[in-house]
Amino acid sequence: MQTGMHLDREQCVRAVRSKDARFDGWFFTAVLTTGIYCRPSCPAVPPKPENMTFHPSAAACQQAGFRACRRCRPDTSPGSPEWNQRADLVARAMRLIADGVVDRDGVPGLAARLGYSARQVERQLLAELGAGPLALARAQRARTARLLVETTALPMTEIAFAAGFSSVRAFNDTVREVFALSPSELRTKAPHSGTGTPGVLTLRLPFRAPLNPSNLFGHLAATAVPGVEEWRDGAYRRALRLPYGHGIVALAPRPDHIACRLSLSDLRDLTVAISRCRRMLDLDADPVAVDDRLRADPLLAPLVDRGPGRRVPRTADEAEFAVRAVLGQQVSTAAARTHAARLVIAHGKPLDDPEGGLTHLFPSPEALAAVDPDTLAMPRTRRTTFTTLVGQLADGKLHLGVETDWAEARARLLALPGFGPWTADIIAMRALGDPDAFLPTDLGIRRAAKELGLPSTPAALTARAAGWRPWRAYAVQYLWATDTHPINFLPA
Repeated sequence: MQTGMHLDREQCVRAVRSKDARFDGWFFTAVLTTGIYCRPSCPAVPPKPENMTFHPSAAACQQAGFRACRRCRPDTSPGSPEWNQRADLVARAMRLIADGVVDRDGVPGLAARLGYSARQVERQLLAELGAGPLALARAQRARTARLLVETTALPMTEIAFAAGFSSVRAFNDTVREVFALSPSELRTKAPHSGTGTPGVLTLRLPFRAPLNPSNLFGHLAATAVPGVEEWRDGAYRRALRLPYGHGIVALAPRPDHIACRLSLSDLRDLTVAISRCRRMLDLDADPVAVDDRLRADPLLAPLVDRGPGRRVPRTADEAEFAVRAVLGQQVSTAAARTHAARLVIAHGKPLDDPEGGLTHLFPSPEALAAVDPDTLAMPRTRRTTFTTLVGQLADGKLHLGVETDWAEARARLLALPGFGPWTADIIAMRALGDPDAFLPTDLGIRRAAKELGLPSTPAALTARAAGWRPWRAYAVQYLWATDTHPINFLPA
């Protein structure tokens, strides 16, 4: 699959006729005779090819006057993998829009975060996605509104503002236009409207199959910082720092989705919380494309076949992960968790967890920058690395976010004292989401390479890994798995 695939009419028609779910989110099918748009895997009888048009985004379909199909619900399809595998302006803009920047700061705020003019951002989004930032944010608000209407008993007025609409009228008009139903009708037709624990949202996060839950949840559980994260009753739970408040999320793997339970101090954070959970679990990845590329190497192929669908475990907070990467330099996973837990207890913001396992938000860079360095139980050189990092994060000299340019971030990190290629690339891989980040100096990777018959010296391994691009971060997951025992995290 490739950029602009909605322009390849023959390929799109084949995908729709075969109801191929792998293409969901890559493009949308608008049907001229019915005025609706669908995901490629819609279970309805496919329309005649001459009645199909193809669009790169739901927002483009809506701008062209089409409404969402009630049967396949294209608003619930996984996001396009492109925005997590590219680092150009459009991809970074899409990640920021998903993170709610347009709703909070408007198009000027989006452009400022990207370092471009609002006109440049608008022009590039229109050219590639058929919709500008306002239309893309509007489509996202509509999805959030539908979610709240169907899964909560909240009054419609509260839902309107929680979803990011400026008025109840705009909320009503948008829902009717996008879904051809009023908000009240959506709620009436929802199978379990307004049920569940008060204050807790229960959601289903879709993904493209296959997904290897042992790889994903096993890593998150093994590295969980006490007080901030935990594995409990078959779910990974963690505290989230969000723009308007905080939240607690529980994520549990299921055969065809991730079960998500969210408790938020401010419902305006719903869209952001969902976006960050999806990024953390790498749910918008295209595992078939990744695995096909890695299988082309005969020494990697058996690893892929043994456990296909590995994702890159990421983070819900880029600055937090950078701090944790420094704490983990040259120490065991257990020691890194201990160091992080001490910082959490001493400097994290307390929170109330009804289930009792989570106690704090991870300390902000501002809080950590105010810590007396002499109180840090770490070697002097690492103390310097730590204080320099949090100082630059706190004063804005270094920014790590969804819109960060990966190459620029690497260069800035490598300029800091105590930062080598391993630390810079683990941050690029797990915090910034670079799918091609690689760790040729990692001892686990070198040990796995030697066991498999791959070159084990960093230079030779990097040369061999050129054939794995642009998915070397996923190759790392397969290599790390060679000396671990698989754990079944799916419910019996």
